[in-house]
Amino acid sequence: MKINFKRLDHVQLIIPKEKEQEARDFYTGILGLEEIPKPDVLKPTGGVWFRMGEIELHLGVEEPKLTKRHPAFEVNELDKIKGYLISHGVTVKDEIQVPGRKRFSFFDPFGNRIELVEKG
Repeated sequence: MKINFKRLDHVQLIIPKEKEQEARDFYTGILGLEEIPKPDVLKPTGGVWFRMGEIELHLGVEEPKLTKRHPAFEVNELDKIKGYLISHGVTVKDEIQVPGRKRFSFFDPFGNRIELVEKG
């Protein structure tokens, strides 16, 4: 059987318990993402969900651990975004450049690493 993958549905990152408002402040206030409601059956587990384009970003409650795991999102105007994030106190990290792609990563307030890529 061949599995027919259609698209990426969501990415899940983690935040500490009771940090949902801080997550809203960062992901909506700084990154401009739209918060979407979690299904009622999942609300007791904590966390918060957002929409980014056609992909959902789910922030689940768990004690964060340092890791190399991360999502990477393609964007336009990478340098402009980098300057914007820095101006808002977001920690950015220059990455090793790959041919045909400009990229850097940044960290949310909970230590989740997120990479942004501009192709071309």
